[in-house]
Amino acid sequence: MDTGDGRPTDAALAERRRLINLAYRMLGSPGDAEDAVQEAYARWYALSAARRRAVAAPGAWLTTVVSRVCLDVLGSARVRRERYVGEWLPEPLPDRTEWPGGSGGGSADPADRITLDESVGMAFLVVLESMTPAERVVFVLHDVFRYPFPEIAAIVDRTPAACRQLASSGRRRVGAAPAPDPGQAHQAGVVRRFRQAWESKDIEALVGLLDPAATMVADGGGLVGAVLRPVEGGANIARYLVLMAERAPGLTLLERTVNGRPGLVAQRDGVTATVAALDLVDGRISRIWAVRNPEKLGRWAASAGTC
Repeated sequence: MDTGDGRPTDAALAERRRLINLAYRMLGSPGDAEDAVQEAYARWYALSAARRRAVAAPGAWLTTVVSRVCLDVLGSARVRRERYVGEWLPEPLPDRTEWPGGSGGGSADPADRITLDESVGMAFLVVLESMTPAERVVFVLHDVFRYPFPEIAAIVDRTPAACRQLASSGRRRVGAAPAPDPGQAHQAGVVRRFRQAWESKDIEALVGLLDPAATMVADGGGLVGAVLRPVEGGANIARYLVLMAERAPGLTLLERTVNGRPGLVAQRDGVTATVAALDLVDGRISRIWAVRNPEKLGRWAASAGTC
């Protein structure tokens, strides 16, 4: 099939999955990422056939547009988040086999699937949130997707030297965060014991699985009940979790992959109420990110079953 500019249709469309992956890491929201990529394609197909023929590398053109759209979105998002009720967290991702749509619960469009690797871990995305929009875009382009600084400079309209400084600043932020335990099997075992202790309301067991300096952050977006400030300290988190279990009987806790790492999902009557991403350091849970905002849980509707 031909687009009318002498180039096969898939020359531009083949870039879609890479662009979705790029935009999600920049924005922390699959929906916003899809919107940014759609905007880039709308601009591409709004070009005349002659102008599309003049573009030697459609992928590079689309990357430039997506990155600039993301930069604009990040700038406006900072203003919106000042009015956000409580803590803001990135939208969590289920395992690719559990995305709604298509047969078997998979994504209806494989090009929309986001690759689950260390660059979409909740800890990494939260650090990205601490960066300025320019830092984040440059850091993701260079350190995650390995674009050279001269190309990034052309994308963000800055000098290569300025881009190096932005990437270096972002790298320092990432380097300051504790390194999580890499072993998936080990993590899964700790998460399972944590689930069992939570279900049995065993405060002593919960405290033993939590780092004494652990932190729990909840995002309800003002739409559902959630603690508005971080809960600090393993003992305080354990007591809070038990209190939650007592106030919300009937919750089912499921072990699920959250952003590529073992996590927990809380359901009530089959409806996902909370998705918890967990971070482990030295064999203990050091961070809990509990996403409760229902607007961020749409992709978890297909998650079912028990562990």
